[in-house]
Amino acid sequence: MTESGSGSRRRARITRSGDFDAVYRRGRSSANRHLVVYAFQRGDDDPDRTVRLGLSVSRKVGGAVERNRVKRVLRERFHEVVPDLRPGVDLVVIARPGVAEYIDQRGSDAVGERLRELAVKVAGREDAA
Repeated sequence: MTESGSGSRRRARITRSGDFDAVYRRGRSSANRHLVVYAFQRGDDDPDRTVRLGLSVSRKVGGAVERNRVKRVLRERFHEVVPDLRPGVDLVVIARPGVAEYIDQRGSDAVGERLRELAVKVAGREDAA
């Protein structure tokens, strides 16, 4: 995935409910107090080997401004985690209530580290050990 164009980032998103369902049903998960991460390795017959991200940020997290800020922070931090993940994996991140306050108190770097820990646990590269 190239970092130059925003188009490549847009394609790296999970948007259809069927794709979310596949990750939930057939994927592995790991969680902490602020995030739940599901990962599902797409089939080898899929020529698109990009790591895709799906976000679920409910109203329990906060109002629209807080939810959008949480989504923006998670997307930014996700792109830093991608090199540590297996190619062709779908990742769904569920933000739990309290994550917006966690970002306010600890900053986006802290939530990025929590995201990295969970994502690598469920979808890390074999050669990253």
